[in-house]
Amino acid sequence: MLPIEQLRALVQGKKVAFIGAGVSHKQCIEQFVSLGAQVTLCDQKPDLAAFGDYADTLRRLHVGLSLGEHYTDGFAGQDIIMRTPGYEYFRPELQAARAAGALVTSEVELFFAYCPCEIVAVTGSDGKTTTTTLIAKMLEAAGRTVLLGGNIGAALLPRLAEVRPEDVAVVELSSFQLISMRRSPKVAVVTNVTPNHLDHHKDMQEYIDAKRNILLWQTPPCRAVLGYENDITRAMVGDCKGTQVWFTRLHEIDNGAFLRAEDDTLCYADNGVVTPILPRARVRLRGLHNVENLLAAMAAVWGMVPVSVMAQVASTFTGVEHRIEPVRLLDGVQYYNDSIATSPTRTIAGLRSFDQKLILIAGGYDKKISYAPLAPELIAHVKVLVLMGATGPIIEREVRALPEFAASGLQILHAQDMQQAVELARSAAHPGDIVSLSPASASFDRYPNFEARGREYKQIVNALPEAEPRA
Repeated sequence: MLPIEQLRALVQGKKVAFIGAGVSHKQCIEQFVSLGAQVTLCDQKPDLAAFGDYADTLRRLHVGLSLGEHYTDGFAGQDIIMRTPGYEYFRPELQAARAAGALVTSEVELFFAYCPCEIVAVTGSDGKTTTTTLIAKMLEAAGRTVLLGGNIGAALLPRLAEVRPEDVAVVELSSFQLISMRRSPKVAVVTNVTPNHLDHHKDMQEYIDAKRNILLWQTPPCRAVLGYENDITRAMVGDCKGTQVWFTRLHEIDNGAFLRAEDDTLCYADNGVVTPILPRARVRLRGLHNVENLLAAMAAVWGMVPVSVMAQVASTFTGVEHRIEPVRLLDGVQYYNDSIATSPTRTIAGLRSFDQKLILIAGGYDKKISYAPLAPELIAHVKVLVLMGATGPIIEREVRALPEFAASGLQILHAQDMQQAVELARSAAHPGDIVSLSPASASFDRYPNFEARGREYKQIVNALPEAEPRA
């Protein structure tokens, strides 16, 4: 039976509730209706008109609605409930529906269940998207047809009918997607695990256990790529079921990808046999953290992609939007957009990518994680700190608590919004300076996601007028 027919057998004639009408669910709702499901949309929006243009689609598809404050009442009597990653798996309403017999699943879980081709998947607190993108580009450059999705790109399940066994799916997975998964990819990458999303997870252990699901359900032959320099990922070696390799820029290893210190070259070791891939000087991506992302990608595709192709991608790929993205050179000041930095560790990596002190815009939504590790890095790498959002005062408190703050010369400013933050940064900047948006915080206080935050920052920066020439 073809994969799409297997999915049809699962949903045809069944009552299926979708939680929310995000981008992926809009595609899946259309697909499920076409496969014969009786679809209900459960959403916090108060009425059909609140869906705007999408309301016409819902009417055309005859989708049932459970809306408003008690939208979860629509879970009752459903055969299948399609969870969005933003709806926490352990919420009582969802667990009650499971106990009543509903299959609680998701777009990515069903894709993993029915996908006929090999899957390479990446998770981690930092570096997921760049590593996933690098893997996809290396496989594409080697001639493979790649489906890129999960937490990045488009939904994969609506493309199930077009997937061929010889293709490869490259999938980025968040902890919210992994927490309920009971299938793992053929090749699994865990970049690192640091405190993150503790506003949504019960505790750090739940977050770690969610990440472990990328490994726990693998069946040999399979491959696991783990970050060697992170204590939590290094401890996951006990979860590996097949071939396990490392990536690291600080040690030379016998199995995996590493940065060779003697000649600053990215290499791969296969049972002690070392193959040089390319000198770090040829890497286009900025920052040592991106060297680690490259090493992770190389370890993931080893044996699937020629070394020459890995080197070609590494020497030409310049990065993903919102990740230390150059925005504009204005009046001798270079502006960067690093809106992806939604945690202190991401901002630290960004700061270390430059060889001068920056003017930094930081702060945002509070995910209940510690900013103490960020404070000494701010003193070491920042000369003007522009703070905004709920975490602004928290970051300032941690910085001022350090004994070395008084002598550091670090100037701290506060902004009410992004417009003011950019204006304050510009006022403080002189030719040769660098201004970077790297918030160390989530965006949800003001924006739907970090992409929207980064786009507004870029719009504001690109709209700044050039300085009047001096007479």
